Amino acid sequence: MTTFLATDNWYDLRDLANLSREILEAADKILPFGVVYVLAAVIGFVASFLIFVLPSQLFVGVYGERKLIGRIQSRYGPNRVGPFGLLQPIADAIKLMQKEALTPTRSDRLVMYVAPIFFVAPAVLLFAVIPFGPNMVFADIPVSLMYFLAISSLPVLANFMAGWSANNKYSLFGAIRIVAMTISYETPLVMSLLGAVVISSTLSLQGMVLWADEYKIWLGLVQPLALVIYFICVSAELNRTPTDIAEAESEIVAGYLTEYSGMKWGLFYGMDIGYALAASAFAATVFLGGWTLFGLEKWVPPWIIFIGKTHLFYALFIWTRGTLPRLRSDQLMAFAWKFLLPLALFNLFIVVTERMIWSEEGYDKAYIYLFAIFNILVSGLLVFAWARFNGYRPDDVPTRPRLVKEARGYVPLGENE
Repeated sequence: MTTFLATDNWYDLRDLANLSREILEAADKILPFGVVYVLAAVIGFVASFLIFVLPSQLFVGVYGERKLIGRIQSRYGPNRVGPFGLLQPIADAIKLMQKEALTPTRSDRLVMYVAPIFFVAPAVLLFAVIPFGPNMVFADIPVSLMYFLAISSLPVLANFMAGWSANNKYSLFGAIRIVAMTISYETPLVMSLLGAVVISSTLSLQGMVLWADEYKIWLGLVQPLALVIYFICVSAELNRTPTDIAEAESEIVAGYLTEYSGMKWGLFYGMDIGYALAASAFAATVFLGGWTLFGLEKWVPPWIIFIGKTHLFYALFIWTRGTLPRLRSDQLMAFAWKFLLPLALFNLFIVVTERMIWSEEGYDKAYIYLFAIFNILVSGLLVFAWARFNGYRPDDVPTRPRLVKEARGYVPLGENE
């Protein structure tokens, strides 16, 4: 670990843990025994959630996303409220808080009220194990990766509660779809992360960041196929376009959110962005080196590097939302079981073999770079070969518009060309 990170200067902005330590040590002298532990949790919540997550939700996940999607679709996006439309997210939040939250007469009112709370709570817990810096992690536990996966599986229960409690068949159908999608995509997601665990020999998120710093390479370069599989799987689990079948208006109204309105709906919408930010922070930690950047963290605060990587990864969600068409439900499920899962298994077999070779060679650093080059090439070949095996033929995709003489439905390929 670099030497500057151990500084004791509370005013050194490169490591904000020094500031929190000064506050806790001063509070421990005047507060009753044990209260300082509660204060530490409050500081961690304020620092990670109120200072990072909520502003990112408003100005990156709401304003920035709508602005970028607008540009992709050749329109301005928010541009009325405040300079450059910057106050539009605040105006939307005020509108949601003022709207009446309607509850169907025959719904299960208690479950319907509790579901948004259950949906919000895990988002706060996820950031407890995310390392923003060398000492800026609230709970640096040895199995933090397993903790993150366990907590991230809880929101689907809140989604099902919301869909079931509304006493609406469309809400229930949307909730069932979310459960089916989560089960389907959780399997290749975990298999892909196993590759990162095998090569880094740790289940600790902070340990993976230190591994990337030690070998001066990102795990995403050593495990490129795992990174791609993770991104696709987490997009499906987050119901992000083009995999938002469970709550797409063009499918079954608004899915499990059909009967929600006002701030109860706003909690679901806001925390969808919060979970996307948590998934981006997790990807930046595991695959992109976290708060390290090949020595640049000696001069730039590590937490700024980490936040920058998180927002760049979140930009991928925005990009896919603005450019890719929505999949059908059967296509989405088949893609998980027939395409992603076999690729994740192939990748795991390759990384286990590489790990055995690496151990026999005394963990020479040069082998990591050889593995990275080999895996990048093999990943491309595997994706192409498995797509061909599943029947994909790029020659069958039309490359130019087809003109027809009369309005019809399906036009067979090759006709009128």
